[in-house]
Amino acid sequence: MSAAGTAAGEGKLQMTEYMVLLPDNEDTWERSTPEQREETYARHTEFAARLKERGHLITGGAELVHSKTAKTIRATPEGVIVTDGPYAESVEQLSGFYTVETNDLDDLVSICALLAAETPVEIRALVVSDQA
Repeated sequence: MSAAGTAAGEGKLQMTEYMVLLPDNEDTWERSTPEQREETYARHTEFAARLKERGHLITGGAELVHSKTAKTIRATPEGVIVTDGPYAESVEQLSGFYTVETNDLDDLVSICALLAAETPVEIRALVVSDQA
């Protein structure tokens, strides 16, 4: 497992990759007006610009379609079971995510506050294998 710090023998600061998870109430999103959606998309554009300005690197991300389209696969002693819908029944479902490389978690948290104005934000470091 790797962590942020100076890379051995390189003298460079390695960046840690984090996943920024965006849970939200999908029904609220479906009921939102085009203007409300544009405001949300503008907030995400500002989020990406702030990350870039401050030296963070977005390495991936996506908006997810409604969880009602999900397939959940479970292995049981009787075999594999596939069900329609999300893994957990909840008002809030994962609506999108970013992956961001940074060596400044505190600043990443600060910038994520922009998105947290309308929905909770969860940040988790990714486990990185030392084998590539």
